[in-house]
Amino acid sequence: MGFFDKKTCSICGGKLGLIFKRKLEDGNLCKDCASKLSPFFSDRRNSTVEEIREQLKYREENKSAVAAFKTTRSFGANTKILLDEDHSKFMVTSARNLAEANPDVMDYSMVTGVDVSIEENSEEVFREDSEGNSVSYHPPKYDYSYDFNIVIRVNHPYFDTINVQLNPSSVETTDGGVFPTQKPIPDNNPEYCRYRDMCNEVKEALLGARQQARDAAAAAAAAPVVARCSHCGANTTPDESGCCAFCGSPMD
Repeated sequence: MGFFDKKTCSICGGKLGLIFKRKLEDGNLCKDCASKLSPFFSDRRNSTVEEIREQLKYREENKSAVAAFKTTRSFGANTKILLDEDHSKFMVTSARNLAEANPDVMDYSMVTGVDVSIEENSEEVFREDSEGNSVSYHPPKYDYSYDFNIVIRVNHPYFDTINVQLNPSSVETTDGGVFPTQKPIPDNNPEYCRYRDMCNEVKEALLGARQQARDAAAAAAAAPVVARCSHCGANTTPDESGCCAFCGSPMD
């Protein structure tokens, strides 16, 4: 076979172009099949054909979870963190059509951590001198802007981090107060405060919900199991030795 021979997708069998091949560890993937993978998945090249098939099976099953998802709280602008508090689930997506995008639906209990960062950027502001040249102020003057980022760490089979920028564009603070070269106080900017508080609210919501989900699972696992004694017919919880509390006979 020559270098320019066309190959086929190892998943669907469709023909691949000469350039647009997506390599797997032991095969190739077409554009259509690749588009069905989780948007947070980034380890395609180290994945086998069988592993990709398993993920696509999971992604197909995820459609039912998307259809059942009922948003009770929403955070962010372009990319949103959506909570379904009634079913202890959440998703992260920028899509308007959820059914079409099929965003990953995750349980609260999958969350292992939430990191919040507020990124500060500065840009020097220049003035024009008498000759029309741009020159620095003395001392230099700066405009400041801020971006509000959240990293959600999860225990998921196909990815472990989700990065979200809550603000659609940088929040700018340019008012230095009485002194033009004084650094603006960001807390004086209502938009800055709104996104800062939103970051904290997301963190508290996800971590609090995760703990509630884990506590509920632990309580369910620790709940006493009532069984019917085959010797005396009583419905009872076995004692520490596994015997019937009424007749003392061993229970299966």
